[in-house]
Amino acid sequence: MDFNIREAKKSDMNAVHRLIQELAVFEKEADAVEVTVNDLVEHGFGDSPLFHCFIGESDGDVVGMALVYNRYSTWKGPVVHLEDLIVTEKMRGSGLGSALLAEVVKYANDLGVRRICWEVLDWNEPAINFYEAKGAKVLRDWDVVQMDEKGIEAFLQQTKN
Repeated sequence: MDFNIREAKKSDMNAVHRLIQELAVFEKEADAVEVTVNDLVEHGFGDSPLFHCFIGESDGDVVGMALVYNRYSTWKGPVVHLEDLIVTEKMRGSGLGSALLAEVVKYANDLGVRRICWEVLDWNEPAINFYEAKGAKVLRDWDVVQMDEKGIEAFLQQTKN
C-alpha cells in the first residue's frame, strides 16, 4: 500500500481522535480517552500549540499518526516526547510506522534535541521489538508515574491541612 507523511492540519483532528480511540481499545482502555476533537484543535493549533502531529495517509484516508511535544530534561536539556505513534491495523507491516518514526526523528534532530523519549506497554512485544530494531532502548527498570485529576485533588486537599 502506498502512503504519504505530512504535518497535521486542524481538519485532521477528527481522524486523529479516531486513531486515539482505536489505540485506547487496543490498549484495553476504551473508556479512558477524555480529550475531544475540539481539545485537539485548541491545543494543537492555538496561539501556543502544545503538540506537533504528523499524519500518515493512504488513498486519502488518515491511517496513522505520530504526536510529539517538547520537554526538558535536567540531564540532557531539550528533548522531544513521542506521546503516541498509531498505525491502523490494516496498515501494520506496510512501513508506515517506520516512516512516521523517521519523521519524528528528523523533526527532533532539526530542533537540536538530545533525546526522544516515549513509553510502551510491557506486554506490547511487537512494538517493543519494532522500537528496539530502530535503535531505541527500552528501559525496563523504570516505571511510569502518573497523577490523575482525582489524585491531584486528593494531594491538594492533603497539603491544605
